[in-house]
This record gives sequence, structure tokens and C-alpha cells, in this order.
Amino acid sequence: MPQLKGYMENQDDRGELDLTKQIEDKDTLIQELRMRIRDMLMISEQHRNILGEEIGKRKELEKEVKSLKLQMSEYMSVRVKGARNNKC
Repeated sequence: MPQLKGYMENQDDRGELDLTKQIEDKDTLIQELRMRIRDMLMISEQHRNILGEEIGKRKELEKEVKSLKLQMSEYMSVRVKGARNNKC
């Protein structure tokens, strides 16, 4: 029986990277993977929300820039017309 005792001790000395131990612990591994997937899905959803907010902010800024460009163009055309009228 001492040989059997040595065999059992060797079984306990297996590292966490041992494939046979991982197979034996598959239920725990599956549960951990499910939790990681859930965490990654939550992170993905948060990133999607942040990205949506940033896209909305960018669209608002683009509208504001367009409006400012139009105002600047109108201002410049008034100045050019005013300068022409003063020369005459």
C-alpha cells in the first residue's frame, strides 16, 4: 500500500496548469468562465453607452461649428460690403 499512498500524494502535487486537474475541476472552471463572460459583457455595454454619449456630443459640436462658420461667413461678407461702400 505504500505505493498507493505515494500515488495519492503525487496527485495532490499537480499544478494548476495540469490539464487533467483542469478537466477534473471543469465545473469550477466553467463557472469562472461564465462570470468572466458576464463581466466582459457588462464592460462592453458600458463602453457602448460611453461611445453613444461621445457620438452625441460630437454631433452637437459639429452643429455648433457649422453655425459658427455660417455666422463668421455672414460677418465677413458684411465687412467686405462695408469696406467696398466706404471706398466709393
